[in-house]
Amino acid sequence: MVEESDDSPASSARPARPGAPRRPVRLRTGGAVRPVASPEQRGGSSSRTSARADSDPSPTRPLPRGGGAPAGARSAAPSDPRVSARPIARGSAPSDQRLGAQPIRHRSTQSAAARAASGLGPADEGQELGGPDREAVPTRRRSHGAAGSHRAGSAGRRLGRWGRLPRPVRLASALLVLVLVLSIGWAGGLLLWANSRITHVDALSGVANTPGTTYLIAGSDARGGDTVQDDGTEGQRTDTMMLLHKAPGGRSYLVSLPRDTLVDIPGQGKYKLNAAYAFGGPALLVKTVEQFTGLTIDHYVEVGFDGVAGIVDAVGTVNLCIDQDVDDEKSGLKMTAGCHDVGGEQALAFVRARYFDPTADIGRQGRQQQFIGALMNRVSSPGVLLNPVAQMRLAGAGSAALSTDPGTGMIDLGQAGLTMRGAMNGGTNLPLPIADPNFQTKHSGVALLTDPAEVDAFFRGIEDGSATAPAAESAPAG
Repeated sequence: MVEESDDSPASSARPARPGAPRRPVRLRTGGAVRPVASPEQRGGSSSRTSARADSDPSPTRPLPRGGGAPAGARSAAPSDPRVSARPIARGSAPSDQRLGAQPIRHRSTQSAAARAASGLGPADEGQELGGPDREAVPTRRRSHGAAGSHRAGSAGRRLGRWGRLPRPVRLASALLVLVLVLSIGWAGGLLLWANSRITHVDALSGVANTPGTTYLIAGSDARGGDTVQDDGTEGQRTDTMMLLHKAPGGRSYLVSLPRDTLVDIPGQGKYKLNAAYAFGGPALLVKTVEQFTGLTIDHYVEVGFDGVAGIVDAVGTVNLCIDQDVDDEKSGLKMTAGCHDVGGEQALAFVRARYFDPTADIGRQGRQQQFIGALMNRVSSPGVLLNPVAQMRLAGAGSAALSTDPGTGMIDLGQAGLTMRGAMNGGTNLPLPIADPNFQTKHSGVALLTDPAEVDAFFRGIEDGSATAPAAESAPAG
């Protein structure tokens, strides 16, 4: 350790006791080394010493190193002109001290002969400041060899930056991460649970695929042996059929297929479309629709009408509108003109009712599409999306009411919902072109007759995404 000296002449000329060890060189902070006065100089007056120091300045000798030469050998007069010391620039530290690698040392610039004449040995070279009675301060060396130390240092710096953040910011960040992890875990668990509840049926035909993605959505109703008066078929029916298509360019289309449309059912002949399900179930219905539209069905989704009421009750209510007062005994629909928030029972009656409407099946298509839009809006509302209880009820009711082909799961159903919403918002929910809405058949009563050429052109436009909604007819000039 370096001691700091004062600048008064009395300090430099203080006498020493005979036989005592010489005092170490004192170093002023930021200054040069002062010489230690010789016994002759200490014996004189202060004025004489100052005058001699001004006229004949004496360099300093190098500092002794602990454990070196005997004390007698280090008693040479510091005024010896052959002894010199390297000065230290004011305001700076030696390079070794700045690097922190070694204790501070100063080497003599004398030759070997000069050192021998002055009584200095090789052991006196590079003595540490502070003399033999002072210990060198150990310095800490930085290791650069281990890659692990470097990685540990980097991790420490990162933790240090995290620790410098305000406490509220750290707490908010940790809470956000926790909420994100819980949300992902909840969504994944709910998805797996709902997938396990879906009933799968063999429905797809396996024919060559057509461009885009096509969904066939069927609403089934078990009649329990009841007969339908106008077509003579019995058993389970599909009163609702919709074709949902997403073209390769991204455009979405939704087309309602009326149940009374006259089609050619493979292996059965000419019947209404809903008879295909009664004759051969989902597989025959898919083949009939593919033959009629020319589009390959990629996903089959069947919704039980009883499940519609459960889905609506799971989300609470849906908002439905009607333009007249209705009290239909067959469907159970009872509504006044206007818009109403209705529960599951009235929503089911709304999508099934057709006898009160002069347009029959055509009018029911519009109400069914209105119901789907209202249900989509309700499902995507914050009251359902941010409510775990409502999510569980919806997933349970929806999965219990659905039957799909083996390759269709909840993710595909979600994509179908987005496609349907895009079609309804984009105005591409198109009506099927009808040539004769009152065509009389031999065995099925009144049916909807279509033109094959017109139907083919219609579905080719849907397939490639070029079909557009028909322009609204302008009112005749009065």
